[in-house]
Formats: sequence, structure tokens, C-alpha cells
Amino acid sequence: MRSILLFVCLGLGLVTSYAQPRKTENLLIVGWDGVRWQEIFTGIDSALINDPTFTKRAGALRTQYWDDSVQARRKKLFPWFWSTIRDSGQLYGNRTIGNKVDVSNPYNLTGPGFTETLVGFADPAVNSNNKILNNSTNVLEFINNQKEYKGKVAVFAMSNLFDYILNKPRTGLMISCDTDQVDRPDKEIRLLNEMQQLAPKPFGERPDLLTYFQAKEYLKAYRPRVMYLEMGETDDYGHAGSYDFYVSTLHSQEAMIASLWNYIQSIPQYKDKTTLLIACDHGRGDKVKKQWTSHGPQVPDSKDIFILAMGPDMPALGEVGTDSQLYQGQMAATIAGFLGLNYVAEHLIMPVIQTMFKK
Repeated sequence: MRSILLFVCLGLGLVTSYAQPRKTENLLIVGWDGVRWQEIFTGIDSALINDPTFTKRAGALRTQYWDDSVQARRKKLFPWFWSTIRDSGQLYGNRTIGNKVDVSNPYNLTGPGFTETLVGFADPAVNSNNKILNNSTNVLEFINNQKEYKGKVAVFAMSNLFDYILNKPRTGLMISCDTDQVDRPDKEIRLLNEMQQLAPKPFGERPDLLTYFQAKEYLKAYRPRVMYLEMGETDDYGHAGSYDFYVSTLHSQEAMIASLWNYIQSIPQYKDKTTLLIACDHGRGDKVKKQWTSHGPQVPDSKDIFILAMGPDMPALGEVGTDSQLYQGQMAATIAGFLGLNYVAEHLIMPVIQTMFKK
């Protein structure tokens, strides 16, 4: 485990600056599999566009997303992030200006990464993507065990790895992933269940678009207090070496997040009472350009990630340019902190991200 252990503290020892009067009553958390910080903060990559090994439609990508200005280029790819979140929230992880976010586990893989995000530390028991039920308490389980939130936490994911990361048999969390169908009478959800059965699965799991709409229809009908949405096709297109589809998927999924946020703001229960947190499980290679398709311990810079956030209790810092270091494992305590909860478990928990909370 990296030197991050120096910064880890027990859940009982967390300081309570986030325990001030709060406006957040709901959370929307997005886990974005295998997304690089480079595209988030610098837009599309000219080296990858100009390499026919990875990009087949270079002209179309340049027309839609290229600009000589980094600021303009990244906004073309992520128009909502670089307007709404920039103006009202916080963006961490632009290493070109010294702002760093890292995974603290040594594996740089999906299972360890999402586990670290949700349990709050680099769990040594999770060192691969093997489907083994995780024995560590996770923050969604912790929240669901609070009286106010019981039965009001919902998870929608592309991969059934989340049944194991969140230990569905033990926690009893509402988790819909891969081929799971939501057993509800609503005609919209029944239609999505049928579409899920019939849709092609190029990567062997439920397409992200269906996961997204299933989550949105569930939110419309059942109003969860905490929703976790994982999307994974970005990682799949990266591994496939298709920069065209990776980029277009980034753009369309940002639009999904924006659409869901805008819908949330139309509902009194959620409007101005919801905090949004977006993070990934690992990065991808960049120092060696051909390693952009890969991640793992053999690709050291795939530990580099990002965090985006916005909500009513958060100072609007925009793109955070300070030379500082955050870690993926800090997300768990921060998630609980926005609900005014001090996340406590039987294991080590990394501290909250203090800059996300108003003093």
C-alpha cells in the first residue's frame, strides 16, 4: 500500500467541520469507469486522434471536438462540466497545474478502485476484479442502515461486479446491474426490462444507456435519497483501442449526467437539496501513448484520477488549481459527510475532503 496510510484515520476520529447545518438531503454519485483525467481537463488528445491505430474518423473528431485552446477544447467535449460545474462546483485532478487525485491502492483496477471509493480505504482483501464478496463495510451500506435512509439507497451499474463490491447478500442494498430487472409494475420499467433482454451486449454486459434510463425511471417513481450510478463503456472502448468511440461515449454520457441533474432540479424533493459527486475507479496510461488502452500496476500513471462535485453545501471553487493531493478513498467519508453523517466502520477510513464543505 502506498504512503497514503500516513494520512488515514479511524472513522471515530474524524473531525466534524462538515457537521454544520446542511442543505444536502439527497446524493447522486456517479462512478465512471476508466475515464482519463486528460480528456476532462485538456480535451481530446491530438496524438491519439492522429494515430490511425486508435482513431478511424480523425476528421470528424477534429471537426466536432478540436480547438487550439485547451479551455475551448475541453468545453467542446464536456460543455456541461465546463459551464455548470465550473461555475457552481469543484473540479479536482488537473495535474498540468499541480492538482492531483490518486488511487491509493497499488492495483489501478476496477474492483479495487470502486471498492476504495465506497469502503474508504485501500482494502488489501481486494486486489483484482475477481467476484468475491467484500467483507468490509461500505458507505452505502452504512447510510442505508441509518433510520432516515433505510430502503432509500439505490445502485444501478453496468457490471455485476457491484453485487460483490457491495456484498449484496449481506447488505440487502437495492442493486440493479448487468441482467438484473427491476421488479416494479411501472410500464416504463417493464419496457426497459424487455429492452435489456433484447439489446445487444457488445461487451457482455448491459449497455450504459439502459442502465441510465433504468436509474432515471426508478428515481421518477420511487424517489431514493441516495443514488449510485456506474457507467462502464468508457473503459470497454478504451481497452478496445477505439478512441473514436471512447470520445463519443464521454460526450454522450456527460449529457446523460446533465439530463439527470436537470430532471432532479425539477422535483421539489431534490431541487437545491442534492449533491452530485463524480469519480472514476482508475485512470489510463498517457506517458506512453499506446498505454492509453491499459491500466493496472504495470501502468503506473493509471493511478491518476479526478473528482467533480457540486451541491448546495459546497463552495464554488471551480477548477481547483492549488498544488495539492487528494485520494480516492476520501470519497466514502465525504459522501456520508454531505448527509451530516460521520461514517464509522470496523476498518480504517480516510478523512473527508475538507475543501468540499463550507466553513
